Amino acid sequence: MKRLTLVLVFLVRAAAAQDSLVMVFVGDIMQHESQMKSAYNPSTGTYDYSGTFDGVKPWIQSADIAVGNLEFTFGGRPYTGYPQFSAPDEFLASIKDAGFDVLVTANNHSVDRGRKGLERTLHLLDSAGISHTGTFADTLEFLNHYPLIVEAKGFRVSLLNYTYGTNGIAVRAPNRVNPIDTIQIAKDLARARLQSTDAIIVFMHWGDEYVQAPNEMQQRVAKFCLKHGARMVIGSHPHVLQPMIWDRDRDNLVAYSLGNFISGQRVRYRNGGALLHVTLRKEPDSNGSMKVKISDATYSLAWVSRANDSRRSFRLVPVGDPVDSLSVSGPNSRALFMEFVNDSRNFLDRENRAVVERARRRRN
Repeated sequence: MKRLTLVLVFLVRAAAAQDSLVMVFVGDIMQHESQMKSAYNPSTGTYDYSGTFDGVKPWIQSADIAVGNLEFTFGGRPYTGYPQFSAPDEFLASIKDAGFDVLVTANNHSVDRGRKGLERTLHLLDSAGISHTGTFADTLEFLNHYPLIVEAKGFRVSLLNYTYGTNGIAVRAPNRVNPIDTIQIAKDLARARLQSTDAIIVFMHWGDEYVQAPNEMQQRVAKFCLKHGARMVIGSHPHVLQPMIWDRDRDNLVAYSLGNFISGQRVRYRNGGALLHVTLRKEPDSNGSMKVKISDATYSLAWVSRANDSRRSFRLVPVGDPVDSLSVSGPNSRALFMEFVNDSRNFLDRENRAVVERARRRRN
């Protein structure tokens, strides 16, 4: 009887797992000059990014779909950091190894290397088998592949992506970079509704840099997207954390900014960010048909460290509970790590709505 009970429990859990989809979203994936210098091997003339994401790889790979904002181009040599980014191709292998399934590419650095950089970036992502959306080689590609449909575990999700601008650099025909234009967004959301997917998600590049409060435009556009069918709106660009709001009654979620995921920015509030974990679940409604709802939403924190090795390598350090500051080398680094943890927790505990930290909730 005990063995039969265990088998039944296993079957119930397996069925429940098939009825749910776990998604992970991260903010700005960046590549500053300091990161490139630390990855460079002068003896071979190549770049080594191994280990960059190892600390958070379990979180990313445990998701059924992992999405991040690619805030640079793979525009080829010469490799450059701010203000016009072109990262070494080797960095893509590290991103792929971390477990990312989708990268959104519409942001203010999309055309840092012009038409060649935009198209080369898309080509490399295709070659790596990483889905992408937000920028397109031409209008035909936009019409054929937008909104992007992402599929996993029997779920189908529509993903849209827009940016406030491209730093004043003109987008050269026939390329396309999706702008934040509510007239066009309304048309795109109408197309997404016709796709009859389980959820529509909009990834926005918006807001004021280094400001933790969402501005009026962010709030207005988020409401607009939700009104026209989006289930979630995820934001990037401020490079600092902004509030995450889960409205359980309306079954929608807005994360205004997840901050920097990986970058060379080392100052307070910018030296880390959050991973947003969202679970979609299929549940029967009052009519007996299946309805997809947001059943869980939590966040995890990750801090960007510089390893105490000869290259001063950049590494992501996951924040657990209890916080293990001894995992960070050097007393000054531990102090900066704890500053990030305390700043982030105090802010998100105060400003978030229903989205709690994953590590601390598990302990409780």
